[in-house]
Amino acid sequence: MRNTAFFVLGLVLLLVQSNLFRLTDLVLRLVGRVVGAHGDLTLPGLVPSLVLPLILFMGVQEYSLLRGAAVAFALGYLTDLIGIAPIGLYTSTYVAVFVLARAAGVRLAAQTTWMQLLLVVVFALLHSVVVLVLLAIFGKDAWVPRALYPMAVPHALATAAVSPLVFRVARRLHAATSGASLRDAPRGHA
Repeated sequence: MRNTAFFVLGLVLLLVQSNLFRLTDLVLRLVGRVVGAHGDLTLPGLVPSLVLPLILFMGVQEYSLLRGAAVAFALGYLTDLIGIAPIGLYTSTYVAVFVLARAAGVRLAAQTTWMQLLLVVVFALLHSVVVLVLLAIFGKDAWVPRALYPMAVPHALATAAVSPLVFRVARRLHAATSGASLRDAPRGHA
């Protein structure tokens, strides 16, 4: 039940994430008009990843390796499909991020908001670097990684900015499914 709940939450976050660039663009245009900037105010890469903090939460909370990797795989595949990325790019990198977060064993350190922010910034930068390297190696166009690398830091900072909200929702979902799974478990197997 917990894995299904996290998959559904990830799907909702992915759908919101796929349209978040429109909201970001609108906010930047409004800010540009308020401050009197000539032309549009743009910050490439400012759109956060909402799914990445969820995958980090699952890794930090030490979910079952097989089940967590399966949820990360499914969310990565859907990210590839919705984000029109090459199939397998986010599929493989989300699984790798989940496994690395789980191996890092930072469950106790990720309890404070500052440690969550640091964890998300580091993993978002790592994820961006891996995606850029994979695009450079396997991509059709050599100019794509060069055009995308300046967006890595703003993307990581934007992802870190939304991560406390994602962690809070994930923590509540974790608590809600923990009680249900213990209550529904057969006696002696809880």
